Amino acid sequence: MQTVQPAMEKTAILETPRLILRHWRDTDLEAFARMNADPKVMEFFPARLTQQQSDALFGRIESHFRKHGFGLFTAEFRQTSLFAGFIGLSVPSFRARFTPCVEIGWRLLPEFWGQGLAPEGAQEVARYAFELLKIKELVSFTVPENVRSRRVMEKLGMTHDPADDFNHPQLPPHHPLRRHVLYRLRA
Repeated sequence: MQTVQPAMEKTAILETPRLILRHWRDTDLEAFARMNADPKVMEFFPARLTQQQSDALFGRIESHFRKHGFGLFTAEFRQTSLFAGFIGLSVPSFRARFTPCVEIGWRLLPEFWGQGLAPEGAQEVARYAFELLKIKELVSFTVPENVRSRRVMEKLGMTHDPADDFNHPQLPPHHPLRRHVLYRLRA
């Protein structure tokens, strides 16, 4: 993984035709918690999050921005200014044969699914990562059954080599979501 020096200002934003990708505000907490508690959104995660767990995740996202100079942006739907979810970059906290690395990821509320917003936002985040942060490679991963996320990865031009698939080290050996597919995108 390449070290990224330029920390983003709190006012820095990325824009697409339909999204504003910005830093988090306290006013995002309620919609963020609703998203993290939604059974459809969290289908391929070990558990839905409580309000307290969601708030703690919010804190970790903010800390990640301070530590790395980049992170997961709030995705705001431009037309209505509503919280749609998040799209951005993160450094995984676990160790695997492909770490250290920078992951590109997304999570949207169901009412924003099926509109092409995740690939639209992720393309802008990838451009930002490669052109401005000078990151050489991005990865993304999910469980094999998460077809929606895998489709976003493929729309971004990410490639999947089954030899890169792995067992997520933060899940116990016989957990049904332990096996993950890994996708890569080079600058």
